[in-house]
This record gives sequence, structure tokens and C-alpha cells, in this order.
Amino acid sequence: MSKQKSNIVFIHTDSMDGRVMGCMGHPAMRHATPNIDRLAAEGVIFRNAYSNNPICCPSRASMLSGAFTHHCEAWNNHKGLEADTPTFLDHLEQAGYRNTVLGKTDYLSGQHSVCARVTSWLRAAAIDRPVQRTRGPEVEQSEERRFSQKDWSHVDQAVAWLENESDGDKPFFLYLGLNQPHHPFRTTLHYLRMIDESGVLLPPPDETPHPVTDHQRAVKGWSHGYSADMVLMLRKVYFAMIAEVDTMVGEVLDTLDRRGLRGSTTVIFSSDHGELAMEHGQVTKMSLYEPSVRVPLIMAGPGLPAGQACYRLVSLVDIYPTLMDLAGGAGPSGLDGHSLLPSATGGHDGRPDWVLSEVHTVSCRTGAFMLRRGDWKYIAYPGFPPQLFNLREDPDEIRNLSDGRPEIAADMEKLLQSILDYEKVDARVKQYDRASFRKWREERLETGDYHKFMGDFFSSNNSTQHEQAVPWTDRDEKVVERWLNRK
Repeated sequence: MSKQKSNIVFIHTDSMDGRVMGCMGHPAMRHATPNIDRLAAEGVIFRNAYSNNPICCPSRASMLSGAFTHHCEAWNNHKGLEADTPTFLDHLEQAGYRNTVLGKTDYLSGQHSVCARVTSWLRAAAIDRPVQRTRGPEVEQSEERRFSQKDWSHVDQAVAWLENESDGDKPFFLYLGLNQPHHPFRTTLHYLRMIDESGVLLPPPDETPHPVTDHQRAVKGWSHGYSADMVLMLRKVYFAMIAEVDTMVGEVLDTLDRRGLRGSTTVIFSSDHGELAMEHGQVTKMSLYEPSVRVPLIMAGPGLPAGQACYRLVSLVDIYPTLMDLAGGAGPSGLDGHSLLPSATGGHDGRPDWVLSEVHTVSCRTGAFMLRRGDWKYIAYPGFPPQLFNLREDPDEIRNLSDGRPEIAADMEKLLQSILDYEKVDARVKQYDRASFRKWREERLETGDYHKFMGDFFSSNNSTQHEQAVPWTDRDEKVVERWLNRK
């Protein structure tokens, strides 16, 4: 790879399952992602790419800081990076880049609602009430292409910047953060028709249930049923939302072509995490199952081979050192990731043969720590039994083999423990949760609106505006008090 500094365009979506693209062989998407597929054909697609934390703010905090969650301590959508934390944006600027940031970033502390922070702090109390109400799938009966207007406004800004301001003596870094295909699940007929219905399949049910994921399913509060028609429609609408993302990507690529910038620009396409889309009976994210934790990752640009598929295990924490490599320098010491450029060009980079992800947020009654190595995926849950899946034989992750293959589970547990003391990390997060909630609770009890807030928060995630809030009861409060007094 040439050390000459490349321009960089980084398109980062929200909630895109990295398996749901034509270039990944997804049967429903053969005609739905032509622009993303074109980018993959012109560069390198990383077919085993993972989020380091499958929820928005912690994922982006890990990516921008180059640190695993247990190092940067971005525990939930409220607790991200502090404003003075160095990120790859700072180091790109120091390397002489002109940075332009458009659209969704979501990596700093304090950016989400009070509901988001309180329900995350209370996750380990295992309150059996819903904290979100996800709308059912909706299709607007129109041929509208520019449906997600907020995202399209940011795409338009990116196009205008490339058209009018990309010239200069310094290389540029353009970040475009898209909100799609984040729920609610809404699309138009134009995009729905792009999906091959024969490839929209019903996910198989779990053969081995697990208490952590059972609780998560209950807390997410899906209220639209699990009929085959509902599940298939939601999945089709979600796939159609990805088709709209593809159209946005096409606008940026076409602009780079029109301006003659493709030969001097590295384009990176990825997402913060995935979307369950009714796999394992769940929607949204916050799970370490593949649809939630797998992400797309494609790079194309000068010095990169065309049409290359890389099967090495990589993750978003590798983005920071990759950008530093593109910028012509090693970047700061102590980053948890490794540059993707050697892997992209067939070289060796000393990266480990595993990837790590963890999650400590709302609906997760305990911390969860995922280790992927080869075909095996191991998920440890402090206080609960682990899960072990063979992704080659069971890509849907419906058969937990932790009891059937104890020798593999023991090896994966040993490796995970060598990477981090996950029980100590879990205890640290829960200590933070209790201290944060206790302080907030005392303030709300003093002002007299504690019970109202709790009833609102544990009926939906719409803060205090939910009209059908279920009152907070003494029984609910006893659950909280038992958790607060737990050692």
C-alpha cells in the first residue's frame, strides 16, 4: 500500500446487518444493493466484520477512540466518550487532513434521553416491564426514492461539499453518518419492489433458550405478534431500508466519479451494529447474535486490490489504526485494533485470530462478552450459563453447544479470560449503574416525580410523553430496592 496520503470518504450507517447485501450472497438482496456491490467489486470486502458493542453510542465510542468498551468505558447510550477524549478525528487533523463531519456521530456522553440512561442503569435489576415500543412495519404507497429525508439532507450536503470544496492543498476526510436502516421499519413501494421475496425467509426458532435472551425479548416489548406474515413483512421492509441506503451510497460514489476523485480517494463503508429483524424473536440490537453484531465493512481506493474478499476476523476497533495508516503514520500507541490495510492486500499484520464484543446496556440483565475464533462463537454472561455456537454448522445460532462440547467451551473461556477479566469488568459496570441510579433516584424522590418517571420509562422508551404508561407499583419498587441492596 502506498504511503501517499489518500483522501478518505467514510460512510457509516446505523443498524445494518453486515450479511444483508448482494455482495454477501444474500438471496433477497440480489438486485437491491447495486452500489454497495459495485464498491465491493472495486475494492475489498471484509466478510467477517464485527461491532465491538452492538448499540449506537458505545459502538461509535469504541471505533472513534480505538479502544474496546472496557477500556474506553462507554457503557451505554448515555455513557460514551467524554468531550476531551482524543479520537481519530483529532489525529487525522494533526496528520494534515481537512475534516468534514456530516450526519450522525453519536459517540459522546449525555446525548440521549433520561429514559435511555435510567433504563440502562436498571438493566441488572431485571424488571419485567417493557422499555421500548417498536412500531410495526409500514409501507408508504408511493414511488418516493428520497424517503428518509434527514439522511438525504446529509447526503446532499456531502455531494455539495465534494462538488465545491474538495479541492485544496491538503487531503480531505469526509465522514457521512446515516441514520438508516435504524428502526422504525418504514419504506416505500419503490424500495420494497427491489427485494426478492423468495429470499425473505422465516428465521428458525431457538432450540436452546437462554434466560438472558428470554428477558431481553420481554423487555423489548414487541407488541405486533409473531405471525409468519408479520415476521416476513418486517424483514422485507428492513431489507428495503437497506436498499435506500444503497441509493444514498450511489449518490456519493457517482459524485466522486464525476469529480475525478475516485483514483485519489479511499472509500470506507460500514455500520455501527446490525439489526435482529425478528431473528431469535427479537427486534433492534443489544444482542451478540450475528444479525445484531455483524456489520458491513468495505474499502476501495488507491493501492487496494479490486474484487478481493477478506475472511479474517476484524472489527470496528480496527478503523482507527487503518485511518492512521492511510494518513501515512502509525498513530498513537496503545490502540486495541490493527490496521486493515495489510489484511486487505494479503499481508500479515500480527492481528489476533479472534474478535471481541461486549454489551452492558438496556435490556441486558448482565454483561455479555462475545469471543469469535474460527467457526466458534462463545458468549459469557456473568451469573448465567454461557453459549457456544458453531457458525459453520449452525449459522442461525439456534443450538447452544456449551454442554455438548465442553472442551471447546473451556478453551474459549480460557482465551476470553486471558484477554480480560470479564467478571471484574461486569462488576465495575454494575457498580457504576447502581451509583448513577441511586443519585438520580434521590433527586427525583426529593422533587416528588420519581414514580411518574418510572411508570413512563418502563412502559415505553418515549420518556414522559407516553399516554398509556402503566403506573409504577410497590412491587416494582421492591425489585429495585432488592437490586440496590445486592452485594
